Amino acid sequence: MVTIRMMTNIKRRLIVVVGATASGKTDLSIVLARRYNAPIVSTDSRQVYRGLPIGTAYPSDEQLKSVEHHFIGELDLTQEFNCGEYERQALERLGELFAEHDTVVAVGGSGLYVRALCEGIDDLPDVDKSLREQLMIRLATEGVESLSEELHRLDPEYYEQVDKCNPARVVRALEVCLSTGEKYSSLRKGAKKERDFEIVKIGVDMSRDVLYERINRRVDIMMEAGLEREARAVLPYRNCNSLRTVGYSEMFDFFDGKTTRDEAVELIKRNTRRYAKRQMTWFRRDADIRWFEPSQTDKIIEYIDGRFGESDIKS
Repeated sequence: MVTIRMMTNIKRRLIVVVGATASGKTDLSIVLARRYNAPIVSTDSRQVYRGLPIGTAYPSDEQLKSVEHHFIGELDLTQEFNCGEYERQALERLGELFAEHDTVVAVGGSGLYVRALCEGIDDLPDVDKSLREQLMIRLATEGVESLSEELHRLDPEYYEQVDKCNPARVVRALEVCLSTGEKYSSLRKGAKKERDFEIVKIGVDMSRDVLYERINRRVDIMMEAGLEREARAVLPYRNCNSLRTVGYSEMFDFFDGKTTRDEAVELIKRNTRRYAKRQMTWFRRDADIRWFEPSQTDKIIEYIDGRFGESDIKS
């Protein structure tokens, strides 16, 4: 028997899969992409860079071959890339993909990239490159804590919201404050932009104990796969924003003699667990996300089909 998928009203549709790191998003996205004959667009802010397949958990070679992927390993480590640029490029890419596909799957754990794709972000002013360079030098010499303190003075409202463990967000807010003389929070209107495609959001959830065990195991697998070797290969680019992320920062400290290898591994596990907690806090604020356990594939497909009004006809 051959299953022919017929849609009562053919529309452009985006299935967005979100959740914490190590929750099974990638595996689910492959299942959905095959089900709906859809390409996959990554919403991960680090997988977009080349040379980081282990530390950022690229899809496996088999997965990459089985489904068309976008925004995986496309940029050099030295390239500047932010949410605004991602929104522009991702919408342009979606336009190309929708010319050949009715459905596209987006997957990743970077909340701001998901928001940029689905809702858009504010058109904030461009910043002089020299100011950004100065702040990046300060970040390297003084640390993110010093920049956070200045942000607290200039924009206490945003300081209370920002992830102060994320240097890129602290630097971005501070550079806007310094270049415009206005609070970053006052320039963020948060108005949703209209999209010319339908969106359904799927969240992957599980108990915290199970998730944390999966994270710990994933880090062990990364180390076995060669994370240390990968980190040494990109060490010359350590000051690039692309490498200011969990996994590489801890390995760089190990290379500097600040920690032992075992301590670095434990710190990667701890910091990844903390990152996962922040991811879930972010995504749970989005009332449009419908949550499922990763094993509930049939229920997920049933929900998607119901949302999009799709029926199956067997012949």
